Amino acid sequence: MVKKVLLINGPNLNLLGTREPEKYGTTSLKDIEAAAQNQASSKEDGSEVLVYQNNTEGFIIDRIHQAKLEGVGFIIINAGAYTHTSVGIRDALLGTAIPFIEVHITNVHQREPFRHQSYLSDKAVAVICGLGVYGYTASIEYALNY
Repeated sequence: MVKKVLLINGPNLNLLGTREPEKYGTTSLKDIEAAAQNQASSKEDGSEVLVYQNNTEGFIIDRIHQAKLEGVGFIIINAGAYTHTSVGIRDALLGTAIPFIEVHITNVHQREPFRHQSYLSDKAVAVICGLGVYGYTASIEYALNY
């Protein structure tokens, strides 16, 4: 079982709770992060969730690289708009060989056509989209039992 999970959120996800609540709901990123950390600590086996959010692609790539050095066993990533544009994030995930789940709060396949393309999903263990913030809970549960 994985004991250390890294939860990465990309651009504009720091605005959760106030950004387009009709699409993304009213739960803040801080609430999502706290729930993920509580979910891990409730296992009482030393599991932990590290959290990271950044709006800059290069910093996200650096954080993925750092995860390998820290012994992270699984990554949950909502790369936001970078899902549809970033070969760099894809390459970082592949380069570290840390298994990952791609998460989206909305169902990207019901949205604009440019959001239908993901540079991550073909390499992800799973893709969860359209379940709202529950997608994070499901992803963390899976990762901790991986």
